[in-house]
Amino acid sequence: MEKYHKIFTGSAILVNRLAFLLREANVSPIIKDEKESARLAGFGTTGDAVELFILQTDFEDSKKIIENFLKEIEK
Repeated sequence: MEKYHKIFTGSAILVNRLAFLLREANVSPIIKDEKESARLAGFGTTGDAVELFILQTDFEDSKKIIENFLKEIEK
C-alpha cells in the first residue's frame, strides 16, 4: 500500500498553485478539500484549510519545489 505525506495546508489558491508546480515536475499530488466536499454533499463545515498530499516516494524529489514555494509565499 502506498503511503501519502501531507506537505501543505492552506487556502485553495495556494494549494492549487503548489499542486501545479508539482505536476510540472511529474509529481501527482492529491488535494483534500473538506469544505468543498461537504458543500457538494449538502452539509456545512467551518474552516478554509485545504490539504495537499504526495506519495512518500516522491517527497525527496519534491523537496526543492516545496521549499521554493514556501519562500515565495513568505514575501
